[in-house]
Amino acid sequence: MSVAEPRRIVLFRHAKADWPQVSDHDRPLAERGRRDAPVAGRRLADSGISFDLALCSTAARTRETWKLAVAELPERPRTVYEERIYEASPGELIAVLNETPDDVRSTVLIGHNPGVQALTEILAQDAEGDTLHRVQRRGFPTASFAVLTFTGPWKSLEPGTATLVDYWAPSE
Repeated sequence: MSVAEPRRIVLFRHAKADWPQVSDHDRPLAERGRRDAPVAGRRLADSGISFDLALCSTAARTRETWKLAVAELPERPRTVYEERIYEASPGELIAVLNETPDDVRSTVLIGHNPGVQALTEILAQDAEGDTLHRVQRRGFPTASFAVLTFTGPWKSLEPGTATLVDYWAPSE
């Protein structure tokens, strides 16, 4: 693959979690989350995006979100459960993405806020239409995702190097 071909990153916030008497890392999805995650998966499928790799936080709610969403996709990508995504800052998330092998053209990162929204805003040097304004106005509700593109090897991904091309939230 030529490094000039655009790469795609989907930053996907986990669906709505419940608040049972368990640690934050072990919180399961709430009923609404179990409804919204497959809807997000269908929206990803309808967009025509295919993924070479999924990078998912090890938290229960992100694993459950991804399990329900990926079931709606026509193809299941290789999934890596990455501890560093849980409670990660945007810089830590960039470091995880920088380690992506260069034969991967498209990846989805399933994580948490505030990191996912902050990373979207930090990476986006440009945006199509009003997508960045929508992210900033609406925030990043549970089960929402942003689609960004950039050119170059994964190790070159840094603030301001991507274009925000789409944003979706369950209420849209």
